[in-house]
Amino acid sequence: MSVDVAYPIFRTDDPASALQVARQLLKVGDQQHACVSVDVELRTVEDVLHAWRALPDAWFRKEDTEDWVRDPSDPTGLHVGVHAPQLSTDPAFLLAHLPLWASMLDQPVGSIEDRFTAVASRHVAEIRWSCLGWPKVPERGLYAEFKHAEVSVLFNAATRELDERIDGHTVLVHVRRGNGDEYEERHASWLAEQTGQTVIGPPQPC
Repeated sequence: MSVDVAYPIFRTDDPASALQVARQLLKVGDQQHACVSVDVELRTVEDVLHAWRALPDAWFRKEDTEDWVRDPSDPTGLHVGVHAPQLSTDPAFLLAHLPLWASMLDQPVGSIEDRFTAVASRHVAEIRWSCLGWPKVPERGLYAEFKHAEVSVLFNAATRELDERIDGHTVLVHVRRGNGDEYEERHASWLAEQTGQTVIGPPQPC
């Protein structure tokens, strides 16, 4: 089974700039079947309520495995996810279950990115565009790629696992892993070049 690998091509303290570079990168590829997914960690009641108001179609969940062990019956529904219209906004309830994560999957490109960035830029979060298509570039020995053609922005996160907070936002370009490190980096470098950027760090596996 093939997998993707992601190379950082841009890092900034400005979330709008990260989103702008990511959108430039999207234009390099075929967007006919593209979609966008988002995920953000919310650590305070105020953060949850802000996301709940700004993203009325989001799903809210817990990532606390110890809580699942304590109560596998999941009376809150937060183990599998609660749709925003069904989420209790009682502050005491929310406080008892922090942190929460809010996500939206497989949305139309351009439909949620600006609203989500306004919510997520202070938090650990990710925007990920998938189902793109990278073009064939014969003069550079690059094959067309569809399965692993993706772009992502990590907000305040060191890795794609979103498990380590840092300051700043990183744009990643995703390519197929398995054609050799040299090919992967050449492919990522060519894609970065199309937006005036370069590969700026080691790759992140999935």
